[in-house]
Amino acid sequence: MSESFELNVEIREDMGKGASRRLRRLEGKVPGIIYGAGKEPQTISVIHSEIIKHLEEEAFYSHVLTLNVNGTPESVILKDLQRHPYKPKINHVDFLRIKAGEKLQTTVPLHFLNEETGPGAKAGGVINHTISAVEVSCLPKDLPEFIEVDLGALEMDQVIHLSDLQLPNGVELVELALGEDHDQAVVTIHKGRSAKSDEESSDDSAE
Repeated sequence: MSESFELNVEIREDMGKGASRRLRRLEGKVPGIIYGAGKEPQTISVIHSEIIKHLEEEAFYSHVLTLNVNGTPESVILKDLQRHPYKPKINHVDFLRIKAGEKLQTTVPLHFLNEETGPGAKAGGVINHTISAVEVSCLPKDLPEFIEVDLGALEMDQVIHLSDLQLPNGVELVELALGEDHDQAVVTIHKGRSAKSDEESSDDSAE
């Protein structure tokens, strides 16, 4: 993890929906909560413009973050966001505390490589991403920003499953721990309509 993210947050005393609305409308802040690691949950607030800026970076979603809680650092991961239904605003944010020696579970994005250079794609195949992120289990020090999926050797009608992914050391997929029937497809490739039409035309002309 090459990047680091820090957020300054304040402990929030006022509770309830009315207090949260005032916080968002009058102070430009987002209500939130920190929980986990055997400690009591702690209600907080964070400046809206500050968290919006961080959310523009993909790595923020799958990084160990440092929250400066009234000046005291806490190691956390972003666990949940509640967004406004139509405005570019955050209504609430949840952070999960972590410990260096304890495994965590969180979602990391998939990065698909060499989509246009594989033999299936060159033959006119249409690639379908059935999932774009996976839930992983690992120690905080092993948490990857993303997991790469190389499609450079993908043949027509081939399927890449979760079990085919190349994982960094110390990282496991939560779904695979649930059993073989959870080994879902990640990427599929099949002939597009134009390729099928060309084949059908060739068959008709051959007759």
